[in-house]
Amino acid sequence: MKALLLKHAEMNAVRELALPTRSASSASEPRLAAVPAPATPTPWQRTSPVLLKILEVVGPPLLGILLFIGVWALISASGDRLPSPAKTWDAAVKIFSDPFYQKGPNDQGIGWNILASLQRVGIGFGMAALIGIPLGFLIGRVQFLNAMFSPIISLLRPVSPLAWLPIGLLVFKAANPAAIWVIFISSIWPMIINTAVGVSRVPQDYLNVARVLNLSPWKVTMKILLPATLPYILTGVRLSIGVAWLVIVAAEMLTGGVGIGFWVWDEWNNLNVEHILIAIFVVGIVGLLLEQALILIAKRVTHDHPV
Repeated sequence: MKALLLKHAEMNAVRELALPTRSASSASEPRLAAVPAPATPTPWQRTSPVLLKILEVVGPPLLGILLFIGVWALISASGDRLPSPAKTWDAAVKIFSDPFYQKGPNDQGIGWNILASLQRVGIGFGMAALIGIPLGFLIGRVQFLNAMFSPIISLLRPVSPLAWLPIGLLVFKAANPAAIWVIFISSIWPMIINTAVGVSRVPQDYLNVARVLNLSPWKVTMKILLPATLPYILTGVRLSIGVAWLVIVAAEMLTGGVGIGFWVWDEWNNLNVEHILIAIFVVGIVGLLLEQALILIAKRVTHDHPV
């Protein structure tokens, strides 16, 4: 009987060894499913964010330009007085194929007329900056000067620019200095006002520190007032250049000579409406370029000289 029990125990042991064994740790861990490898992005998927960003920047202005041209074409198609965009484009190609021709003192290419207008604007605007910015510093710094000049500025600033033209013709007795005078007197006010406002808004703590350090008036102006008021000055300069370029066209229409304003008036006398439209676009583009150039300069200067 004992031998039979031993043989039965040996058979059970052999049977247990034959069964597959699982460790406790493996039995408790769940089996993970296979994770597929990430798909490689296509070239379109890589470039689409860049294209979307470009479309966000370029799309709205381009759509506005196309809408403007479409409305222009519809208006020109409804009547014969306004030239179509295609006719205006053909005339522009002819004009800019030789923009610097000279056939006489009053018959010159559009390039010479643009340069003559820019020269007058540069002279008048430069004189306004040389006088207006220092005067704005004094008005903003000295309360007595502020009270003295404020009524004069408030009285003369709203005057129409062309109202100053007869005074210029009377004083200078020539068309070209009179046009420069109109640019000067029209563009000086934004620079005076913005500079004075900037100086008056300099924190008093800055000036108290300068007084404690016993800084000279020159150092106070260059080290404290100028950096603090630079954004205001550049804003005034931007406004003034826009006013100057706006005024020169009207002034040249009345004074004559070489200039984009006179060119517009001469083309009107010849009933050449295509050239008038071209001059309108040229005036707008040149004004836009001047403003963008000043904005770029303002960003660089204010970045290099933070307040």
